Formats: sequence, C-alpha cells, structure tokens
Amino acid sequence: MKKVVFFDAAGTLFYLPRSVGWHYRSVAERHGCFLDERALSVSFGAVWKEMPARPATGVARADDAKGWWRELVERVLDRCGVPATELDRAAYFEELYREFTLPGIWELFPDVREALAALQPRFRLGIISNFDGRLRQILGHLEISAAFDLVVISSEVGADKPDPLIFQHALKQAAVDLHEAMHVGDDPVHDWEGAASVGLDVFRLHRPANSLRDLVACLKTPSVS
Repeated sequence: MKKVVFFDAAGTLFYLPRSVGWHYRSVAERHGCFLDERALSVSFGAVWKEMPARPATGVARADDAKGWWRELVERVLDRCGVPATELDRAAYFEELYREFTLPGIWELFPDVREALAALQPRFRLGIISNFDGRLRQILGHLEISAAFDLVVISSEVGADKPDPLIFQHALKQAAVDLHEAMHVGDDPVHDWEGAASVGLDVFRLHRPANSLRDLVACLKTPSVS
C-alpha cells in the first residue's frame, strides 16, 4: 500500500504563465534599462544548461542557493551584452529574485486542486523540488501549502534531483519504505530517472498526453495502491 505521494513543484504543480524573459525585461524596465524579452529568454535557456552542477553535500546551502542564482543572472546579462553602466546589477538582481515570490506570478495547472483534493484523504502528500526557500512563499500564494505534510527542497538538503540523496532524505523524513512511496514529476531526468534510480515508483507526468487526473485513477487500482 502506498502511504506517501511526492510531487515535483515547478512544471508539475505550477508554471509561469509569462516567459522568464518577460519577467527579466519587466524588472529591468523598472530600473531604466530596456531589454529584449526574446533575447533574455533565449539567453536564460542557454545559461541554464551551462551552469555548473551544484555538488551534493547533504548540508544546507548557506545562502539558500541565492549565490547560484546571482551568477546565473550575471551570465544572462553578459550574454545579452548589457553593459554594467546601463544597469545597477546588484539592485536589479535583488528585485528580480523577489519577483518570483510575488502573488500572481505563478499559476497552478488546472488539474492540481482536483487531484490534491482526491488524494489528500488517502495519502500523505509531499514535495521534492530543486528549488530554494522561496518555494514556501509560492505554495502559500497558490493556497496549496496545507495539502503537503512535508516539503523537501534541494537548497535545504544540499542535493539536487536526480541525485539519490534528495530522494533518500525525503523517504527518511517521511519515515516510509521505498514500496510505500511514489514520486510524480514532469522531468525525464530529474524526476523520472532520479526517482527510479533509488527504486521509487514513478508517475511520469507528460502533459497533455496525461495529467494528474490519470495519477488519481492510477492510484485507485490495486496494482499501485
């Protein structure tokens, strides 16, 4: 019998209705710097792929991974050719960092509330996310915090998915065995391969081919629940 269902967060439960480039451009405009939204989005995507992996230490990151994000933003601005004289990068970063915690920035996928309401009476629910402490503010704004018994965040664990350490930490925190838990996520590497590597059952979310409604149906079958 499954006792705990873990979820990925961004991309599984909620998403950005506007592009990352839109937010980077909007905040820059508030600082008197006018940048191209598409160029920012393209640069962000490229920099995201080239950022160095954070080593798994099993120890909470001292700055909650804020320094990692600061470096990423610096690289995006460099890639877009933004001179330091055109933008106070320190002030820009601080406001941009807060931007992604504001109400209305993120939206829930339309199947989320229904799925959580169906699962919560039967299972303990948790989150395993490659995020930082800002995630708790986001969950609060989206009004789903109460659905989750535990929230496991990579910056607080000192390990990012797909590293086995973060999944093992979540299982230990939930006090369940492997066969008593399932992980739900949308990322083939971080979620699917990562969870499977430690022996967790995985629900491979791949909208629009499937949805969390399929997860609810799956967990009603004897072979899974």
